[in-house]
Amino acid sequence: MSSSLLSLHDVSKRFNQKTVLDQISLNVQAGEIIALVGPSGSGKSTLMNAIMRSVELSSGAIFIEHKNIQDYRNNKTYAQKVGMLHQQYDLVKQLEVVHNVLAGRLNHWGLWQSLLSLIKPQQRHIAEQALSAVGLAEKINQPTAELSGGEQQRVAIARLLVQNPMLILADEPVSALDPANAQNVLALLTKLVREQHKTLIASMHSVEYAKAYFDRMIGIKDGKIVFDLQTNQVSQQQLNALYGLVKTD
Repeated sequence: MSSSLLSLHDVSKRFNQKTVLDQISLNVQAGEIIALVGPSGSGKSTLMNAIMRSVELSSGAIFIEHKNIQDYRNNKTYAQKVGMLHQQYDLVKQLEVVHNVLAGRLNHWGLWQSLLSLIKPQQRHIAEQALSAVGLAEKINQPTAELSGGEQQRVAIARLLVQNPMLILADEPVSALDPANAQNVLALLTKLVREQHKTLIASMHSVEYAKAYFDRMIGIKDGKIVFDLQTNQVSQQQLNALYGLVKTD
C-alpha cells in the first residue's frame, strides 16, 4: 500500500459545549475518490473546513504527506497541496471568466503579477487549457454572471485545475444544481481527477450520486465515522441506519 496522502488522528472539534467531530481517524491514499455521506449536521462540512485549516481543531491532528497541516508556513504553500470546491462557487461574477479561472494562480504569483493580471490576464494559455478541459473554451471572455449555474461550477473546477492542488475537497458541490447539471458536473469532476491523478473527497447530500461516481464511501453521524467502505460494499441497511430510517440494537 502506498503512503498516505492525508491522515487524521483522533480529530475532534467542539463549538462551545457541542461536539461536532468526535475523535475521527482515517487515512486517504493518493488517487482515491471518496464521498462523505450522512445526515445534515453530522459534521461533514466541519471536517472539510478542518482539513482546509479554516476551523481550528479542539484536539487531534491532521497530516498531509506526513506533515502536520499547522506546520505549513502560509496559505499560499498550503493551497498547492489542498484546494476547495464550494457549493456556491466563490466566483467574482462581475469579472470575465478568464479572471476567475486565473484566480487559481494567485498562490503562485506575487502581488504585482496578480494586480497586473486584472488589467491584462497573465498566463492566459493556462486558463484556456483549463476551460477547454471543462468544455467552456468559448466562454473565456464572457462575464461570469451571464453563465448558468452548471457553467459557473465548471469555471470553479477550471480554477482548481489552474491551482493544481494534490487534494481536492468538494463541499456539497452540486446541491445547488438541477439533476442533469449535477450529474454532468460530477461526471466531469471525477473524470478530471482520475485523468490528472488527483485525490478527491466530497461531501454529498445525495447517496445515489455517491454510489454512481465515488469509489469509497465514509458515513458520518453525530461527528463519528459509522462506516468506511468501498462503495460497492455499502449496504442499504447501513445507509438506513446512518440516516435514522431503521432502529438499530
